[in-house]
Amino acid sequence: MHNSSKSEYIPALSYHWLTPFYDAVVAITTRERTFKHALIEQAGIEAGQQVLDLACGTGTLTIWVKQSEPLANIRGVDGDSRILSIARRKAARANIEVPFDCALSFSLPYPAAYFDRALSSLFFHHLTWENKQRTAAELSRVLKPGAELHVADWGPPTNKLMRGLFLPVQLLDGFGNTEDNVAGKLIVLFEEAGFTEVLQQRTFSTILGTLALYRAVREK
Repeated sequence: MHNSSKSEYIPALSYHWLTPFYDAVVAITTRERTFKHALIEQAGIEAGQQVLDLACGTGTLTIWVKQSEPLANIRGVDGDSRILSIARRKAARANIEVPFDCALSFSLPYPAAYFDRALSSLFFHHLTWENKQRTAAELSRVLKPGAELHVADWGPPTNKLMRGLFLPVQLLDGFGNTEDNVAGKLIVLFEEAGFTEVLQQRTFSTILGTLALYRAVREK
């Protein structure tokens, strides 16, 4: 995923050689279909809306959003050109036409107040706190006043078992950046970036810990 520069870019599963296995690992370990469809339902996407899938990876969520509301204008963005090649192939196989852009999360190639919805899945825990702040600020910039942000990521563990199960993720992705998620700091992050009505909506227990869904509204 994205870090402070191209040279510091962290790919899916932290290593480029693991990228081909990303879809299988996510599907097996995170209850992917369940939590991503819950995120799409939570977002309440409507026909004609401009929708951004931030750090779209291999495009699974992007494709599912387009399938759920074909008349919405969904696009994915990620900083890894290799993983975007996978996303484009998947979309072609699904007969889905969606654009995929290559850009870093805190330097998006979109005008201000452009999107009605932004979604993000399993991304923020890859970032340092500074880059979380930069990314949240950039999301605030590209969202219309009153538009909504919907995020699925690791959250505060719901019990001791979930906390223990999360340790492999921290070993792979780093203790510093993932600790923000465990501590529930994503709510503070979005509030400080100018979002209102920031709430943790739902949680899902997985074999790697607690996944949480967040909702926030761009300040009007």
